[in-house]
Parts: sequence; structure tokens; C-alpha cells
Amino acid sequence: MDSDLDYEKLGFMAGLEIHQQLDTRCKLFCHCPTSLRDVESSNFEFFRFLRPSKSEIGTVDRAAEEESTYNRIFVYKAYDTTCLVENDEEPPRKLNSEALRVALMIGLMLKTDLVDEVHTMRKIVIDGSNTTGFQRTALIGLDGMIEVKGGDVGVSVLCLEEEACQKVGEDGSKTIYSLDRLGIPLLEIGTDPDIKSPEHARKVAEEIGMILRSTGMVKRGIGTIRQDINVSIAEGARVEIKGVQELKSIEGIVKNEVLRQVNLLKLRDDLKMRGASVNDEIFDVTQVFEGTGSKIIKQGLKSRDGAVLAICLQGFADLLGREIQQDRRLGSEFSDRAQRFGLGGIFHTDEMPAYGISEAEVSELKREVGASREDAVVFVAGEREILKRALEAVIHRAKEALVGVPEETRRVLPGGSTTAYLRPLPGADRMYPETDIPPVVIGEELLKGIEIPELITDKKNRYLTEYGLNEEIAAEIARSPFANLFEEVLRITNLSAPLIATTLTSTLVEIRREGVDPGNIRDEDFITVFKLLDSGKFAKEAIGPILKEVASNPGIEITSAVEKIGLGAVDEIEIEGIINEIVESRRAFVLEKGERAVGPLMGPVMERLRGKIDGKRVNEILRAKIGEVLESGR
Repeated sequence: MDSDLDYEKLGFMAGLEIHQQLDTRCKLFCHCPTSLRDVESSNFEFFRFLRPSKSEIGTVDRAAEEESTYNRIFVYKAYDTTCLVENDEEPPRKLNSEALRVALMIGLMLKTDLVDEVHTMRKIVIDGSNTTGFQRTALIGLDGMIEVKGGDVGVSVLCLEEEACQKVGEDGSKTIYSLDRLGIPLLEIGTDPDIKSPEHARKVAEEIGMILRSTGMVKRGIGTIRQDINVSIAEGARVEIKGVQELKSIEGIVKNEVLRQVNLLKLRDDLKMRGASVNDEIFDVTQVFEGTGSKIIKQGLKSRDGAVLAICLQGFADLLGREIQQDRRLGSEFSDRAQRFGLGGIFHTDEMPAYGISEAEVSELKREVGASREDAVVFVAGEREILKRALEAVIHRAKEALVGVPEETRRVLPGGSTTAYLRPLPGADRMYPETDIPPVVIGEELLKGIEIPELITDKKNRYLTEYGLNEEIAAEIARSPFANLFEEVLRITNLSAPLIATTLTSTLVEIRREGVDPGNIRDEDFITVFKLLDSGKFAKEAIGPILKEVASNPGIEITSAVEKIGLGAVDEIEIEGIINEIVESRRAFVLEKGERAVGPLMGPVMERLRGKIDGKRVNEILRAKIGEVLESGR
């Protein structure tokens, strides 16, 4: 159905928020390293409760207010690299100057109007992802532009902020975070809602990603860059989808969100036609299930002050099972809200009888709440006070269904492009000044010292023309972290560009596939290997085995690696002797095949000499020897 959607007719609008970790030596407001730790190496932990605070104008952010109703405990895993700033037990240090320079560089690349002074603000976030209850963020630039095929897109805002903690688990009412990620410098790029289609959204994200990687100052890998997508249609509402990590999934996520909003609007119209309504009454129906055979209900009744509570949704019958997204129904939307209070989900009469609940119990339930055939009943089992808050949230969501599409923040579900409710959209009420950090003046001298790097796309085109690389290899080496190393090796050796580029791309991929991490190979190791190859110490066929040996034994001397895999030097006489031996042992074959014997004999020859001499030279000696045999046989 999504292929039939007319995005222009629907009034489609979308914008992106890109969050990219910077690869700096220290965190944004302290001197701790920016490397991630194994959570098992945590050597102490502490916990916090977080509560919302009012902004300077006396208002409370709605997202923060809702988070506070969940009454969760936040546990923080700390390490020997964790400092008191991260623990929120000491004021922050000055803004990281290295991170600021990178942010200014990217601001210039995005053609933004840079601010004259950088002021740090506090943004209230009480989901536990920051020990302080807020995230520090600083405005860097406004009103930029990204040129991309399909239509240019404005950059509304560029900010430098601190990365949040990483959630590593949940245990009942506890949410567990790791402090290693907290405070890593994070760049936020927000676009204007100029995106015209799901495909356009992907292209814009790819272009921004290319610009960021061109700096050589951003972290790489899953989790280091995240895309948030804001999507709306004319009769729908702005919905923010958080935490998209893979560019290839953007199109599907945007399509599914548009389809979800279209389906919610159709559902709204159907509810209006039915005269549907929602009231706030919550019924205690515990007695209906006193002798139930449902294990889930029984378990809920065993809770402290265990009960079964229910609500009646007039005119909602058969609609809670209606599909809104793939494998997601209106009942799923209601369940999202209840789950935020620690419940596993909800029951509703559209799916009954099921889960051990009998038809007689369903009939009694409907009678107890006064439900007609046109009504749906939602019910939950567990601790009474939690159930009450969860059903109040479901009531709120049911009322939103009567209006259409609620404004909200959603998260991408694992393994697909569908989404679930996360929290309300935050508002402007959550921002206020950070008084512990002095402003930074952006002077002419600072800006003059910033050198704009070559874009990866321009670098690729240069590699095509200057070095004769093919399109695929040129693109791969240009966007790889080895681009500078590639040019350095070209400068100091006489090796061919395709050989160097292939080694730094395909050869490393092959090593990784063999279960060895090529990340253990240092730049100086690569340079030494290429220099030895250039001086004829071994053949190009030996590069892979040597690098694999180095990767398997970090810190090993290159000469030791060469000796370990049996690549000791051989002279021309020894080589000719080996080739002569192989040719003579297959003399009859050579006389039969003539010069066509060269190809078949290259295999056994190279098996004996692989890595000790270049294959081209082997081919020359082999041809000469075969020629001698053919001449003597005439």
C-alpha cells in the first residue's frame, strides 16, 4: 500500500536530527577518555531518583512530567575512568576546545551562520540517561544549507552537546546505565522540514554523514551516529522517531510512519461515524476473575494489593485489533502506554477469549462495566496503584484516537522499521542557562585557524583521475579511515595505487572474515610493510599473511612476522632451481601443451614461492624455462 501513497497530496513534511559522536581525546566537560568500557569491568555503582524542575518562566516540560510518573530507580555503572563530573558530584570543566573547533569546522562546511559567543544551556532530561537530570548543549550555528539530489535542505540548527549514558539493562523498577558514554562530545544537526519523500530523507542523511566523515574527527561504528526523523502529514501531527542507526532503514521507517498516520486518520473517521466516546471511569473487576484459569491473571493477583482493573471504550469494538503498522495494531498503541509503568501489556475483549480467560469471564466482565456489543473493554492485572496509572495513560491514548494522530516521540523496534511510543514530544519549557560554564567568544583568529577538509566525494573523484582507480575502489578508500595513509604510502613508495588501496580495503576485510581484528594494526605497521614490499623483500602475495600475523600479535616487529610465516629472502638462483625442478618433473606435460603449460604450472610454482617473489617475475622465469624445454624437445 505504501507504494500508492502520494506524499505531496498528503502534505508530507519531514526533517532530520543527526547526532554524531566526535572523536576527541577527552569528554566535553571533563578530562576523562572517550573510549567505551566493558560493563563487566565496572568497579562501583550508585543510584538516583530524578524529578522534573520548572523552567525559568515557571513551567514544566510535558515529557519530563510524564517521565516522573513512572517512579523508576536509575542505577549507574561507573569505572576507574569515571570522574566526579560524570557522577554529578563536582561542577563541569570548561567546554572542550578540541570539540568546539570540530563543531565550528562542520558549521562552516554546512554553511551555517556561526554564533559570536557559545553559551551552554541545560536541557531537562529525566529518563535517567544523564546523572544530572539534564543534558548540557551549546548552540553553534543557524540557517545552513545542504545541497542534495532531489532538492536542497536547510540546516535549522547546529549544536554541540554531551552524549547520554548508555542503557545496559532493566531490572523491575530499575533502569541500569553505563557511565562510559556519558559526556562524549556529540554534534546535533537539525534540518528544516524540507524533505520531500522517504527516498529524499535517506539521501539527505547520506550527504550529512559524508560531510561528517570527511572531517576525520568523528567516531565510526554502530551507535556513534543516530538519526532522529520528524514526520508529519497535513491532517496528522509531528512525530519524532528516535534512534535510527542504519541509513538503509530510513526509507522504510518514514514510509511506515506515513502509513501509520494515514491509518490512524481512517480509524478516527470510523470512530466518529460510530459516535465513539471515552470516559475516565476505571472499574474494579477483580471478583470476575477470582476463580480464573488464566496464569497471567493469577500472577497479577498475587502482587501486593493485587487486582484486575478495567475501562470501557464506547464504540471501539473490533477496532483494537485493526492493523496500524505491520504487526502493530491499535491495541499495541494502548499497550505501549501501559508498558511504560512496568506492565507486560494489556488485555482487551477484541482478542478474547484467550490467555486462559474463558468466554464466561468475558461476558461477566462486559456486564460488570456496562459494555454493549459495540464497546471494547481493556483490562489489566497486577498491583492496584500501578494499574490505575497505566489505565489512565490508556484512557488518554484512546481519547487521542478520537482526534487522530497524537504528537509524540517514538522509538524504532528491533529488527524492522516499525515503531512504538516512547514519550510525549518535548517542548521549549525544558531549556534554561547553564551557570557553571563560562561562554566562549568565537573570534576571527579562532576561525582563521580552522582548515576545511576535502569532501569524501571530491576525494573519490580525485582518486579516479590522479591514480587511475576504478569507481568502486576509489569510493571505498576515499570514505575509509585509511585515506590519509593511502596518500602517505603513495608519496613514500613506488607501489601502484590500486595495490595500496586494495590492501587497505579488501585485504583487511578478508582478515576480519578469518576472525582476526585488523584494528590491531598500527599505521606505522602498514608503512613498514609497504616499504619492505617496495624494496623487494617479499612479493605482494605476502601482504595478507603478514598483516594477519601482525593483527593476531599486536606489537610484533614486522621483520619477525615475515620470518614467522616463512618468508625469508631467496635469491634468483634458488628461484630458478625451484622452477626448473617443477618443470622437469612435468616435462611430458610441457611438451604436450607447449606454451599453454604456463598457466597450469603457475599454481604449483607459486605454492612453493608464494610471498617470496612477485608473481609477474615468476611468470617470466617460468615462460623462459618452458621455452628451453620446448626448444630442446624439437
